[in-house]
Amino acid sequence: MAKAIVKSKKDGSLIVISGPSSAGKSTIRSELLKMHKELYYSISMTTREPRVGEQDGIDYFFVSKEEFEKRIEKGAFLEYAQVHRDHYYGTPKDIILDKLNKGIDVILEIEIHGAVQVNDQMPNAIFIFIMPPDMETLVKRLKKRGTETKEKMIERIKTAYQEINEASTYNYVVVNDELDSAVKKVDSIIISEKCRVDRIDAIELDNKEEILHDLLMDKE
Repeated sequence: MAKAIVKSKKDGSLIVISGPSSAGKSTIRSELLKMHKELYYSISMTTREPRVGEQDGIDYFFVSKEEFEKRIEKGAFLEYAQVHRDHYYGTPKDIILDKLNKGIDVILEIEIHGAVQVNDQMPNAIFIFIMPPDMETLVKRLKKRGTETKEKMIERIKTAYQEINEASTYNYVVVNDELDSAVKKVDSIIISEKCRVDRIDAIELDNKEEILHDLLMDKE
């Protein structure tokens, strides 16, 4: 059997998806997971109590505040934040590194400030910003959700303006104007990243001229 010319690196890729609220991050991520069963979706750790129907290790890793703060001291998170000076949320580092070392691609859906922290520790990750087609569409999507007060929606829109200004710090920007198209674009980014030169571990060529000569000669 002929030897492969290109040998790709065996470690997996970390795919970081961010964007303003209602840009469609979760929907795109869910569609990607349906398409690629081998993708691992990184589950966050939190100190809040589980909501009805939520399961530990599936929706979140639920831990006490004391346990979370011990992990902070040990540097056990790729990123973390304390929301409204109340509960902590964070991305456990050990689980992600274990998956990547096994050659498994990991998809991480986080807020912009969390992506900045991840970039500090893993700058070679793939950073994708999901952008709404326009602010009017973003407002319509927020209203359609029907889960927040008018004041809260106004707050989210203000935050969205600030977050969109951070898009230029990402590797890629995908406008989610049509779901299928946006999913295909993100999928194409992931595939193309695997073809990068720095993903090649080695290029090997057989130096057996006689074998090549025989292959080129017509055989009766």
